[in-house]
Amino acid sequence: MISITEWQKIGVGTTGFGIFFILFGVLLYFDSVLLAFGNLLFLTGLPLIIGLRKTFSFFFQRHKLKGTSFFLGGVVIVLLRWPLLGMFLETYGFFSLFKGFFPVAFGFLGNAFNIPFLSSNNDSWLPQLFRRLQGTSSMV
Repeated sequence: MISITEWQKIGVGTTGFGIFFILFGVLLYFDSVLLAFGNLLFLTGLPLIIGLRKTFSFFFQRHKLKGTSFFLGGVVIVLLRWPLLGMFLETYGFFSLFKGFFPVAFGFLGNAFNIPFLSSNNDSWLPQLFRRLQGTSSMV
C-alpha cells in the first residue's frame, strides 16, 4: 500500500491548477499572465509530488539537458511576456523530455483497444495508429 503525504496531495492540487491555468491561457489566445501563473504552479507542484531530489535528477540528467533547457527557457520567455514563443519552446522541451515515455503510453493505449467493450472491430484505424506510434522501442 502506498501512503500519500499531505505535501503530495498539495502538490497534486498545485500541479492540477497549473495545468488548468496553462490550458485556459492557451484557450484565451496565449494570455501571458495565465500562462505564467500556470507555469509557476506547475513547477511548484512537481517537486511537492515527487520530491526535490527526484525532480532535480529527472530534469538535469545529461541526456535530458537539451529538453530541460528548452522547457525552462520557455518558462522564462513566458514570464518575460512573450507567450507564443515561450509556449513553443516549452512544448518542444516537453516532447524532448518525455520522448522515452511516449512509446510506452501509445503501447498501453493500443492494448486498451483490444478490449471488446472499447473496440468491437480491431481492424479499425485507431488501434492500428497506436500500434504504429508505439514503434519498436520499449522501456519494459
